[in-house]
Amino acid sequence: MVVTVPAYRYSEAAELLGVSDDTVRRWADQGRFRPTTGSSGAAAIDGRALAALAVELADLPPGGPRPDGQVGRRASARNQMRGIVTRVVADTVMAQVEMCCGPYRIVSLISAEAVRDLGLEVGVVAVAGVKATNVTVEVAP
Repeated sequence: MVVTVPAYRYSEAAELLGVSDDTVRRWADQGRFRPTTGSSGAAAIDGRALAALAVELADLPPGGPRPDGQVGRRASARNQMRGIVTRVVADTVMAQVEMCCGPYRIVSLISAEAVRDLGLEVGVVAVAGVKATNVTVEVAP
């Protein structure tokens, strides 16, 4: 059975990657992928090229060099999303931290102490690490 992989309009690709249409256009102009034409005749990106680009973006390690010479930070949670803190509600013990990570809204319940230690407040860039049913929050470099 032959499977036909679709081509995605730039706007669809941008939504899937969590970037703007303009970013996808710039990447095409820079040769980051080879543009194709969709069924409507509009500029598009082949599904396999889009998948490769998504993997490339997901594998970009956040952060600078670690003491072991590697780039990024170490964490056991493999599902990590970089985003911006949009809301923090804290009492003396617990806090609710909301983030926008691309098109996704992430909500985490963490200790108020962790919020203070990490300096989390609206406008701070952080990384939400999802493991099982827990969300951890780390400050992004």
